[in-house]
Amino acid sequence: MRFSQLLIPTLKENPAEAEIVSHQLMVRAGLIRKLAAGIYSLLPLGLRVIRKVEGIVREELARAGAQEVELPVVVPAELWQESGRWEVYGKELLRLRDRHEREFCLGPTHEEVITDIIRREVRSYRQLPMNLFQIHTKFRDEIRPRFGLMRGREFTMMDAYSFHADGADLDREYEVMRGAYERIFRRCGLSHAVVEADTGAIGGKDSHEFMVLADSGEDAIASCPGCGYAANVEKAEVKAAALERVGEGAVPPLEKVATPGKRTIEEVSAFLRIPPSRFIKTLIYRSDAGLAMVLIRGDLQVNDLKLRRHLGAEVLEMASDSEIEAALGAPVGFVGPARQKGFKGTVLADTSIRSVGDGVTGANEPDAHLLHVEPGRDFTPDDFADLRMASPGDACARCGAALEFRRGIEVGHIFKLGTKYSEAMRATYLDEEGAEQVIVMGTYGIGIGRTAAAAIEQNHDKNGIIWPAAIAPFGVTVLPLQPDQEVVEAAAQITEHLESAGAEVLLDDRDERAGVKFADADLIGCPVRIIVGKKSLAGGMVEIGSRQSAEKTQVALGDAAERALDALRAALAGEGA
Repeated sequence: MRFSQLLIPTLKENPAEAEIVSHQLMVRAGLIRKLAAGIYSLLPLGLRVIRKVEGIVREELARAGAQEVELPVVVPAELWQESGRWEVYGKELLRLRDRHEREFCLGPTHEEVITDIIRREVRSYRQLPMNLFQIHTKFRDEIRPRFGLMRGREFTMMDAYSFHADGADLDREYEVMRGAYERIFRRCGLSHAVVEADTGAIGGKDSHEFMVLADSGEDAIASCPGCGYAANVEKAEVKAAALERVGEGAVPPLEKVATPGKRTIEEVSAFLRIPPSRFIKTLIYRSDAGLAMVLIRGDLQVNDLKLRRHLGAEVLEMASDSEIEAALGAPVGFVGPARQKGFKGTVLADTSIRSVGDGVTGANEPDAHLLHVEPGRDFTPDDFADLRMASPGDACARCGAALEFRRGIEVGHIFKLGTKYSEAMRATYLDEEGAEQVIVMGTYGIGIGRTAAAAIEQNHDKNGIIWPAAIAPFGVTVLPLQPDQEVVEAAAQITEHLESAGAEVLLDDRDERAGVKFADADLIGCPVRIIVGKKSLAGGMVEIGSRQSAEKTQVALGDAAERALDALRAALAGEGA
């Protein structure tokens, strides 16, 4: 295709609102344009990349035995009410009414819709297992959309749903889909990790995230070099035995001290000249399971996902200041587990509390704290659990080796849903004995736009994008450097030969200086480049280069197309495509 006939509005400068490299380069290379917050139009180059990713996903899911469907974007409220998610999903669910005042939502995910189809169409165990997928538009009303296609409100997603007679068959399919995902991201040329993850609002038993490794990643990944365990930091387990006791010797009786206006750990620590590791941080949460007092060492952070799972709660929030004062008789910043009068809720302690001796905590009255607090003597939690956010230096819960941390971008997620939706929506089948059984489900998602953006985060330099060959908008770009007729004809001849061999070629036929063409070629990032200039052409030669390296090779004009194809094939083979 000819550059002059395509809409490729490249920019020299980074847009002001773009915070990360993929957003900057997608705008500068003319792949996307913003319509509204978190909503983007795909321009021709951007759409070509998205279609490449979609093509790989379709091929691998077909290979895994999944069937493609297309489900509506607008979903009736009654389906979400039936599953119980209408009330709990939150403000990310964009709700609307039609002219008859009937309620709908824009689908952020489609478990309810697909379960409704299956409960109507599947009657017998003979129809199972079944795996259905779509590649379609989703909408989630993110509170803070940012990073271009990385975290938009409207986005393209592959979502698949599998249906089984029992959990054992779900386990089998889960591994089939895990293998398909591995092939998809390998073919996309992405270095990635598979990590354990929380199931979140989707629900279910087990889940794994597929993370593209990049310094700009929003998510932290904890991995163990000893046993290979890996998890999202929100899920990562910590070995309690790795914690050393802080504060030794006989602990004196409790002592109340005045701490006027000192509410935070940092303020009280500085005021009393006692390190945060000696503090017992006390947090009060509200959930559908009731109030919970959560205790953790002062230098650590509570992991809300671990806490929610431990409580078995659907909804978890920090209690309000008024709720805290009503429950403990003291304002925020001065509450604690010792000398409290009849807290009506669960008292949970992170395992780190076992390491605190001669501790400090709130005195449950304004402007006062307690010294010499001793767990077991001055208070007894209802339960101990791993409730902390993992951090560098923590020990692996499986083998005890020190955890390592990297950044990652979530591009895929697979879940063992079990019967959460099928039971709520009465999706059943008749087994071999004619007895009614609840269908067991799995669900699987890939962010198509996120995958493209993650590829840029992992593959770029100061000049622009370096596309993996399998998802590049064009495999080869041809640059005639002068408007000389012989140069133009040679470039057109090479382009024709490449296209007849099935290659996708971008011929830069613009009447622009060589420097402009080189800059745009670097910015757009096609894997193979053929440079046609008067000087080389006078000797019957042209130049072939790679976007990934600065190496250039002089080849005969007649061999240029085949040599470029060889370079493209080598790039694809190196990516596993």
